[in-house]
Amino acid sequence: MNRFTLPRDIYYGRDSLEVLKTLKGKKAIVVVGGSSMKSFGFLDKAVGYLKEAGIETLLFEGVEPDPSVETVMKGAAAMREFEPDWIVSMGGGSPIDAAKAMWAFYEYPETTFEDLITPFSFPALRTKAKFIAIPSTSGTATEVTAFSVITDYAKGIKYPLADFNITPDIAIVDPVLAETMPQSLIAYTGMDALTHAIEAYVSTLHTPFTDPLAIKAIQIVDSDLTKSYAGDRNSKELMHYGQCLAGMAFSNALLGIVHSMAHKTGAAFSTGHITHGLANAMYLPYVIKYNAKNEEAAKRYGEIAASIGIEGTQDEAIKGLCERIVELNNQMQIPNTLKEFGIAEEEFKEKIAAISENAVGDACTGSNPRAIDPATMEKLFTCIYYGKEVDF
Repeated sequence: MNRFTLPRDIYYGRDSLEVLKTLKGKKAIVVVGGSSMKSFGFLDKAVGYLKEAGIETLLFEGVEPDPSVETVMKGAAAMREFEPDWIVSMGGGSPIDAAKAMWAFYEYPETTFEDLITPFSFPALRTKAKFIAIPSTSGTATEVTAFSVITDYAKGIKYPLADFNITPDIAIVDPVLAETMPQSLIAYTGMDALTHAIEAYVSTLHTPFTDPLAIKAIQIVDSDLTKSYAGDRNSKELMHYGQCLAGMAFSNALLGIVHSMAHKTGAAFSTGHITHGLANAMYLPYVIKYNAKNEEAAKRYGEIAASIGIEGTQDEAIKGLCERIVELNNQMQIPNTLKEFGIAEEEFKEKIAAISENAVGDACTGSNPRAIDPATMEKLFTCIYYGKEVDF
């Protein structure tokens, strides 16, 4: 038996944030990141709408990019003291991801972080609060997914939490919030959305319910990402919806080793943090070439290529798809190798064996269409570092 899970309600369209004033409840905690939601006036709007609904509101501000275990614990403590019946998270993927984890510790103070990092091991939620997610970026789609990514900086790795319990009750997909993204964020989140859709389509757990969502998301990214990057407002709106479609697909079909690799390299090198979407953009063409040695995966990559107008034999279509991804990276100034990104060769060689082992053990590896072991993962990372052809 399979399962397909989405939020109870998805509100979308310009100014759909206004739906907050229709909520029924007593208390809401609003979890946000840095200053952007406040400086652009969206936080004040949200609080004003909640006030119109007669709901007392507490703010939890300052969730950092790639939220930490420590931030999650602080937010959960604030929730336990305030006792909200609504958790409203708004901003990029980080505050929404953090709020999902806070939710679990709010409702189950006795649980531990170690209890939650095993996929699909969360206790039943909604005993104290329901959850609303309002994204301001067009990539993570965490507003419709069963996932959250929390960083343990002491260990230098990211934990992808996975459980249908943390799928939000309500998603508000208001494109006005996403119009404020800087160009670099448009690029990284857009390539994150593309990776979500492609990995969901070739995942071993793809279904007739997820395939159309993934294909439509890929088509939107192909036609509108660079136009959104150039400032076109209509394309920004379409990208906000496209990334949401990709999220619906991968939340149910799961992902693959592009994400496994990105999760384990984001905080691993001293040269600088590798932003999640940037990592996905770099790794995706190499992983496609690796996975395409699997007959079923190759067929499905060919279908993806055909859906965006890339013609030719199956091999030609797959090559064209990889070239199209590299072209997108080049147009948006995203590096195509780890060496180009700036990782020192000596540090890469020193750390890559342990990183590869961690990546193989990541929760996303199990649904990748082609199996991989740590030694092969290290070979794949080496190709990505130097920009070599994947021929194994």
